[in-house]
Amino acid sequence: MGAKGLEDGRNTFKDQNALRDLTVLGIETSCDETACAIVRGSGPGPGTILANIVFSQLEAHRPYGGVVPEIAARAHVERLDDIVAEALAEAKLTLADMDAVAATAGPGLIGGVMVGLTTAKALALAAGKPLIAVNHLEAHALTARLTEGVEFPFLLLLISGGHCQLLGVEGVGKFRLYGTTIDDAVGEAFDKVAKLLQLPYPGGPRIEQLAATGNPKAYALPRPLRGREGADFSFSGLKTAVRLIADAGDVRPADLAASFQQAVVDILTDRTAAAMARFHAEFPDAKAPALVLAGGVAANGAIRSALGSLASREGFQTKIPPPRLCTDNAAMVAWAGVEHGQLGLFDALGVSPKARWPLAGTPARGEGRRAG
Repeated sequence: MGAKGLEDGRNTFKDQNALRDLTVLGIETSCDETACAIVRGSGPGPGTILANIVFSQLEAHRPYGGVVPEIAARAHVERLDDIVAEALAEAKLTLADMDAVAATAGPGLIGGVMVGLTTAKALALAAGKPLIAVNHLEAHALTARLTEGVEFPFLLLLISGGHCQLLGVEGVGKFRLYGTTIDDAVGEAFDKVAKLLQLPYPGGPRIEQLAATGNPKAYALPRPLRGREGADFSFSGLKTAVRLIADAGDVRPADLAASFQQAVVDILTDRTAAAMARFHAEFPDAKAPALVLAGGVAANGAIRSALGSLASREGFQTKIPPPRLCTDNAAMVAWAGVEHGQLGLFDALGVSPKARWPLAGTPARGEGRRAG
């Protein structure tokens, strides 16, 4: 087919998909959850989750106080085929019923990413379906469209064990980075402080539970970068301050947990307020835009409450997916596949997994990507 014929086919394909719902099977294996989901819908959503199976490896990693990449990758290999079959059975569908197969292609633990992407390639090839290589961070970003049909543009706060970013989201594959952590991610800080307090893994929920019984003003802790220009984050100094207090002994764990959590809330609120000002300046026509929270730390009740109040003051709606869709899952990957599929964006079977894959500055068509 000549260049003109390819372009004509691309536009026709895109237009056809924009008029109908797509059904996409999604696979997520970027860390320690082995997951498969089937989602149906069309942008801007909301969509329908027909199946969402997540196998947590938590118990396998608990003795080590964190995720061990080799153990995670092996568990993905052992469980993924059965989980895919379970998702199809729950949805009462077959691979032939899918419009596409999507999988996380990065960022993440490269061994796990390879398992999921390779499986997706095999399924797509066997069923004659197009493949969609999904950025894990974009999957988180688009989840609020799956659940609530959030319109572009919106402001995203992505907070998890490996990521802490503020981004303006213009559209599928279109992101403006407003701020990122210059050291630790916020979820990593929660887990490290939990270790200092001798709380079991995972640390985030344990800190929140303990903080509910403590005094958030008991210990004077720093708020790094608070009030500074821009919207970057820093949590290393806060973590060090907690360690020094813990090492000194005679610690009241509930009070220290509450003081740490309040410091995190104050940092996130300050940095998000700065990003909101920039968002308003760059998108002056956006009326009552959404502040979307995504990532596992978005399940923290104190953080949700504080950012909800900030959003109300600054003219934003707060949109937070339910907790089960804030943590890693395959429904968000399948939905990202729906959004990309409607734009006619698919990937060649030679697309490579990526340990690192930043959102901002990444073109809508990545390596190996094709349309039509």
